[in-house]
Amino acid sequence: MSRFLFVVPPLVGHINPTVGVAAGLAARGHTTAWACPDPGLVRRLAGPDAGAVFGCAGAPQGERPADLRGPEALKFLWEWYLLPLAEAMAPGVRAAVEEFRPDVVVADQQAFAGALVAERLGLPWATSATTSAEFTDPLAGLPKVREWLEERLARLRAAVGDPAGDADPRFSPHLVLAFSAPELAGSAAGVRWVGPSIDARPAASGFPWEWLDAGRTTVLVTLGTANADVGGRFLDVCRSALRERADRVQAVLVDPGGTLEATGPEARGEDKDVLIVPHVPQLALLERGVGAVVCHGGHNTVCEALWHGSPLVVAPIRDDQPVVAGQVVDAGAGVRVRFGRVTAQKLGAALDSVLDEPGYRASADRIRTAFRAAGGAPAAAAHLDELAREFR
Repeated sequence: MSRFLFVVPPLVGHINPTVGVAAGLAARGHTTAWACPDPGLVRRLAGPDAGAVFGCAGAPQGERPADLRGPEALKFLWEWYLLPLAEAMAPGVRAAVEEFRPDVVVADQQAFAGALVAERLGLPWATSATTSAEFTDPLAGLPKVREWLEERLARLRAAVGDPAGDADPRFSPHLVLAFSAPELAGSAAGVRWVGPSIDARPAASGFPWEWLDAGRTTVLVTLGTANADVGGRFLDVCRSALRERADRVQAVLVDPGGTLEATGPEARGEDKDVLIVPHVPQLALLERGVGAVVCHGGHNTVCEALWHGSPLVVAPIRDDQPVVAGQVVDAGAGVRVRFGRVTAQKLGAALDSVLDEPGYRASADRIRTAFRAAGGAPAAAAHLDELAREFR
């Protein structure tokens, strides 16, 4: 049997898809371990069977300007987070490799340290692409940003990887696992499309399931785990739009930052139309049945919604979200609105469209079928098993 080291950034959306893959490898008799700047987060998401979790340094902390958009936001992401993260993680990743002695390194597409350390030590490595945005070439039309990035990646390889290497650390020459499907993301050469990795996760108790009204459609509003600092206005707009439709919908609004001030029935815990919670058991709620999901276009949220056949209203904020939102619209599975400028009227109109026009749900169902046929975590584990056999 083989040993697999997962190298992941300290981001929920990048760890969650690999949890099921690691479980699939363990079911095949393999041994898995993790390297991450936040070992506690890995253990919380992966549960008691996580195996060995090696800590390493993370990117320097700092404030990210909330109003950055477009190319400036993309360059800032690389300069502020991704490149410093790789430099900081590299020593810990190398120590984890030397102690655990993996046969294969599974490197998240945004954890370049995994790819470059594996390259330097002559180990086969696979890319775990937990977002499909990179397959669309987000730097197309930005030659100066591309030139800057290529120069920075070359410097990073000289410091961390094999100076003679030439593989892009975002795309393994051995195996690229993409947790989506062409029906949503479009085609891309050399990619193994495995669909979303939907696996049972440890879930906190306490969600008021009895609050849900079977006679009304449930609408979930969430901006993911990393946007609590910028979501106040948007969530307030959503609350207003959904209240206007309370005769036929119930809303679950996820507000981890506590930005929405409760008033009237909300404050007394008597609101039957809008439930505001800091966290939600998202997969369990989607499984129960959600008429539509309003979100930021985060890859995991989008894929989990479509896995369950729920159409979307997407309001991308930054990073890969505009690309993913574009995929949703192009696939006919949702409507896009402007995060910073949408009004309750426009948000409501978009919501009415995805709830009332059958084409959106039909497209969501088509993607749902494609996702489930792709194989998910078991398929990813099988591809990794095959890679390990090739290099024995």
